Amino acid sequence: MAGARPRGATREGKDVTLLFFTHPAGIGHDPGPGHPEAPVRLRTVLEAVEEAAIPGLERREAPEATLEQIRRVHPEPYPTRILEAVPASGYARLDADTVVCPASGEAALRAAGAACAAVDAVVAGEARAAFCAMRPPGHHAEPMQAMGFCLFNSIAVGAMQARRVHHLSRLAILDFDVHHGNGTQDIFWDDPDTLYVSTHQSPLYPGTGRATERGIKGNVLNCPLPPGTGGAAWRQVVERHVLPAIDAWRPDLLLVSAGFDAHAADPLANLMLVEDDFAWVTRELARIAGRHANGRIVSVLEGGYDPPALARSVVAHLRALAEEDH
Repeated sequence: MAGARPRGATREGKDVTLLFFTHPAGIGHDPGPGHPEAPVRLRTVLEAVEEAAIPGLERREAPEATLEQIRRVHPEPYPTRILEAVPASGYARLDADTVVCPASGEAALRAAGAACAAVDAVVAGEARAAFCAMRPPGHHAEPMQAMGFCLFNSIAVGAMQARRVHHLSRLAILDFDVHHGNGTQDIFWDDPDTLYVSTHQSPLYPGTGRATERGIKGNVLNCPLPPGTGGAAWRQVVERHVLPAIDAWRPDLLLVSAGFDAHAADPLANLMLVEDDFAWVTRELARIAGRHANGRIVSVLEGGYDPPALARSVVAHLRALAEEDH
């Protein structure tokens, strides 16, 4: 659906091009000493975004998702089991990598709720794009399984909000996290109206995401990349395969699993991207959204485990989302 890109207005009368959803609960979620998915990730991002003073950005509070919203992706008893696993004190380990503390339930609900609120806002025309700066990440969470630091699959919950509430039929999800989003792929594997596209390092956790994994309806596109892949080679893959696939899909809404752990400084992987690469792909996605989705993009924070590199990458992503000239 092409047309004029929507913009809202702040209380001061300034144009809003980008909404920024966050909440202190995202910092309260603490998997414990030494865990890479640490509160400092979000704290550093929020400090950098505040300092950047990005024109057109308006900050909003991330609400808690309702159980109805969560259950569209995660059937019972999974949501209840996850929330009941949250300890009153100390830590509880859900698997080898995924740990919860007393604040984790609220954080996970607000991470998914941010995605739903972002979808609601861009569909309503309050801004053309929105970014959800929350933790924990979500793209590894399968319908009935927490894994890879993830409890609820926020990008999938947001996508289902777009479908069930706003009746958007064709959705596209790009996941440029360095780890394959096995949960998101699993959730939409047999959904002919949702395109899932991923660039990721291989071999690497979680071991999924082979190029031969195409979905029941050919609605999955995986672009695995060898360790050491740099920005030039990654951009070539994106230009040849990723962007044409999304463009041909003609989505009503474009969603992004924005993991920044493909950065060269990240300690958990071995791709060699830099901030300019993330800004470049964001601009390219915005152009596609402008052609087909009235400019609408919802982006959700996933990985990124070197806090300074993560913060710089998020700011570059946000600046590109907020630009007027897509």
